[in-house]
Amino acid sequence: MSKITFLGAGSSVFAKNVLGDVLLTPALQGYEIALFDIDRERLQDSERMLNNIRQTAQSSCRIQAYTDRKEALRGAKFVVNAIQVGGYDPCTITDFEVPKKYGLRQTIADTIGIGGIFRNLRTIPVMLDFARDIREMCPDAWFLNYTNPMAVLTNVMNTYGGVQTVGLCHSVQSCVPELFRLLEMDMTGVKFKIAGINHMAWLLEISKDGVDLYPEIKRRAVEKQKEKHHDMVRLEMMLRFGYYITESSEHSAEYHPYFIKRNYPELIERFNIPLDEYPRRCVNQIEGWKSMRDSLVNNTDLTHHRSHEYASYIFEAMETNVPIKIGGNVMNTGGLIANLPREACVEVSCLVDRSGIAPTYVGNLPPQLAALNRTNINTQLLTIEAAITGKKEHIYHAAMLDPHTAAELSIDDIVSLCDDLIKEHGDWLPKFQ
Repeated sequence: MSKITFLGAGSSVFAKNVLGDVLLTPALQGYEIALFDIDRERLQDSERMLNNIRQTAQSSCRIQAYTDRKEALRGAKFVVNAIQVGGYDPCTITDFEVPKKYGLRQTIADTIGIGGIFRNLRTIPVMLDFARDIREMCPDAWFLNYTNPMAVLTNVMNTYGGVQTVGLCHSVQSCVPELFRLLEMDMTGVKFKIAGINHMAWLLEISKDGVDLYPEIKRRAVEKQKEKHHDMVRLEMMLRFGYYITESSEHSAEYHPYFIKRNYPELIERFNIPLDEYPRRCVNQIEGWKSMRDSLVNNTDLTHHRSHEYASYIFEAMETNVPIKIGGNVMNTGGLIANLPREACVEVSCLVDRSGIAPTYVGNLPPQLAALNRTNINTQLLTIEAAITGKKEHIYHAAMLDPHTAAELSIDDIVSLCDDLIKEHGDWLPKFQ
């Protein structure tokens, strides 16, 4: 029996999407679905929820919850990762509240920025523990990483974990549909190409019947920016730099030094930037789960419709050898994107079949886009350096190179902020020298 192991299975709604998809996929029937989470109550909730779907879907898969991580991984063909180390309380609260004392505001703080750096530093040791177990229990498994910060964690698992890893983010699937809904355009027959880094990949080409659609997109974007809407940062970046970006405006606002600025408070209103957005979402999700739990966990008639998440389609392609194309986060080996660093993790189109995941060559990005990507890659690579070497100086380097942090704070304040965050996170972080 083939096996799919889901780490962080207490993320019940996400587990429903990814594993519910598996239960509905004919080529994956008969698989064991192994669930693991350190939260026993949420683990049991997910097990019951998936068994409800299994029964209504008449799936022949077997759902099994494990409290021993190694046993959950034993013999797995695929491993899905959806953990969050430290959760909302205390770690997300710390990531937002300590920087506020320095006047540094954030929106999501899960990718780069000061919050992204510290989320990485507390997550990387756990990921490397996973890697050791995978090398022992299922060395040939494919590791599908859904956890943010995507680029750094996927890089670490490939470079230092010794595990074949692809990072998956639904911002690629949603990029063009979101843009076309916003601008009231028809997607029928549209062709496009996306490449860059996670949360900052670029819609490089978009056409229909051989006609470039960018002129019409930009014409509509200029008109759309005259009214208040949810995607103002992305449209502004497109109009200034020439290309639309994959990730949402609330994310993108903190990846650049242009939008969240103490000396220009009017920009928050002008670009409709939701400061402290992620803590609000966390609170809403915690409250929402209380009311949602019965409808998922105790509903024996629970149904599911296959989602757009890549995981089940990857499993299916590897099982059937019918190829598919995905947007995947992979190492820039061989210079897939020629004007980005080879040691970076990039987001490019990949072909998937029984032989595995094969990334496609992109070549050079337009120079302004590569330059923007490198500002984020700098912080990513220095964060990895800090985590692997255990040297505190590289935490400072990562923060000093972060575009938003560096634009707002002095060098002394950046170092002081990092020290405060190290102290406040306490045992959630490894010890740095």
